[in-house]
Amino acid sequence: MSNSERTKLLRTLDQIQHWKEEGHKVVFTNGVFDILHVGHVDYLGKARALGDRLVVGLNSDISVRTLGKGDDRPINPQEARAKVLAALRCVDAVVIFDDTTPIKLILDVMPAVLAKGGDYDPEVRDDSDKRYIVGSDEVIKNGGVVQTIPLVEGFSTTEILKKARS
Repeated sequence: MSNSERTKLLRTLDQIQHWKEEGHKVVFTNGVFDILHVGHVDYLGKARALGDRLVVGLNSDISVRTLGKGDDRPINPQEARAKVLAALRCVDAVVIFDDTTPIKLILDVMPAVLAKGGDYDPEVRDDSDKRYIVGSDEVIKNGGVVQTIPLVEGFSTTEILKKARS
């Protein structure tokens, strides 16, 4: 992480702390958000409705490549993806992270609500299970809640790319 990226992160974390001090309920979610589609917009709007402020952890380009999404992913670079997300009315802050999971960022933000898509399960405690929600134990121990949001059927970046390539 460059010095300017670190400075931006610290400013954002300060802003999040300020929101908490003002009594705002902070919601956190994360993802790649490579090609923004109606499923993303629906999901982010519903996540924001769970609280007063929505913070989105965005997988960096390096992080996306290590997730095994494909050699050609991400399609859009992290700065472009961050700019598109930040333009959405429901998103209050976007933070890019390099790790394969957002656990460090979740610990820094410590949201009141941790939100993930309906393909995850807040009851799963085994971190080797694909349905496990990273950070759920820590958020719950801190008095927060973990919520899943149903996905919009038929919309995923992977499926959109398959259609575009055929």
